[in-house]
Amino acid sequence: MQSVFADGRPWRNTRAAAILSALAILLLWASSAAAHNVTEGDAGYIQEIWGVNIIPFMYLGAKHMVTGYDHILFLLGVVFFLYKMKDVGIYVSLFAIGHSTTMLLGVWFGWGVNAYIVDAIIGLSVVYKALDNLGAYQRWFGVQPNTKAATLIFGFFHGTGLATKILDYDIAAEGLLTNLLAFNVGVELGQIMALAVILIVMGYWRKSPNFFRQAYTVNVIMMSMGFILMGYQITGYFVAA
Repeated sequence: MQSVFADGRPWRNTRAAAILSALAILLLWASSAAAHNVTEGDAGYIQEIWGVNIIPFMYLGAKHMVTGYDHILFLLGVVFFLYKMKDVGIYVSLFAIGHSTTMLLGVWFGWGVNAYIVDAIIGLSVVYKALDNLGAYQRWFGVQPNTKAATLIFGFFHGTGLATKILDYDIAAEGLLTNLLAFNVGVELGQIMALAVILIVMGYWRKSPNFFRQAYTVNVIMMSMGFILMGYQITGYFVAA
């Protein structure tokens, strides 16, 4: 369920071309964007309001998730070879628990973590999962890492990455906990929406007889995108230093 190997034959399929074209567009976008970025308009809104604002913060949380390419890539990698909804539910729940925990605690306690380092680790999470899907760890080390533990741990880092961005803006202390909880609910709703789209596309794609050959190529591209995200953040760290 977690591994796939290429058979060496070239692939030529319009479905694969469409998928890879979409990934190429995402790659160009990711190379020019910052992980967990908060738009200027949203930042201004966050800074101007005070008190309890449940619906606005739910909207901001959902918007963050559905536009967060790093989350989407990691989720794609996690569910890539999960065929049972029970398994999907377990893994996505572990990611949600990790993500929610560190996002809430990070903002509430004001963790001063360097955003570039955290986001580089988030890029690493995409690389890790793509290599896992490619069966690299069994071939290189003869072992299979605990995929559930890895999903939870990287979920912690994804949440920390978001917390570091939220802390850049002075959210009013009044109603802070309620607003953070509303934001987190929005994030989970956005995750459900993104996951629904991923599962629909994957369900259609898996019906193709060429799925496993194409899956190898897609995971290699996903791994490359993770390396680019890492490189972007590491470069930003040294430039900003």
